[in-house]
Amino acid sequence: MKTDLIEIFQTIRAALQPYAALGFNNRTSSEEKYDLWSEKNLEIDGEKRTETFFVSVSINDDHVALELLPEGLPQHEETMVIKELDEPGMDLIENKVASGYKIFKEQEWV
Repeated sequence: MKTDLIEIFQTIRAALQPYAALGFNNRTSSEEKYDLWSEKNLEIDGEKRTETFFVSVSINDDHVALELLPEGLPQHEETMVIKELDEPGMDLIENKVASGYKIFKEQEWV
């Protein structure tokens, strides 16, 4: 079980980085935050967008925060607060991100 916030962040970031090769761009890639965005022109619920948030992971004071999918989508994940990370927890995160990617592909947002 990982309890060091830097180690948790790095583990999650490493799992997210392959998505950059699948059509996402990252705006922030630092030692404390990593995020991915689609820069495809699209329309969601009548709102035209030139960029759409996909996922972010960041180190906060006493936890690592993970946010997935744009607000307004039924599948939007409220920010996950992560203070410990074990294998089942990492599997859950990877499955949620893969499901989010599937939504983006099905909607042709990436």
